Amino acid sequence: MSPGKKAQHTAKWARTMTKWLVTHSRRTGARWNLVDFGGKAKAEARGIVDLIAIRKDHRHDGPGLKRGDLFEIVLIQTKGGSAPRPTPDDLARLAKVARHYRAKAVILAEWRRAEKLDLFKLSGKRWKLVSPREIFG
Repeated sequence: MSPGKKAQHTAKWARTMTKWLVTHSRRTGARWNLVDFGGKAKAEARGIVDLIAIRKDHRHDGPGLKRGDLFEIVLIQTKGGSAPRPTPDDLARLAKVARHYRAKAVILAEWRRAEKLDLFKLSGKRWKLVSPREIFG
């Protein structure tokens, strides 16, 4: 398999495994819906965010709003195989996007074949290893 095809294959599996983990880590509450920003032929599309996890927020309301009117949003970037982690410039972009959409968290999902999927939460300018239930529970 060519290096490009291999990278595309591992990126696809990283997104697939991340979707599975998010779907199966919820105990109670509203179900997370996932939006995948895959490009043509299921390849990666442009932009810093690969997936968005979104669900209705039934715990909070706002002025003139009722419970369930607001959303919880988690931005997810996936990395598969030996893909490098996001650069400091990428972290700044992720933070800007998160502020713009008032995201609950920014997550890096790293998947390597025959290993478990690891989730890291962006905390300042560093990645902190987290359990799926901390974010999606």
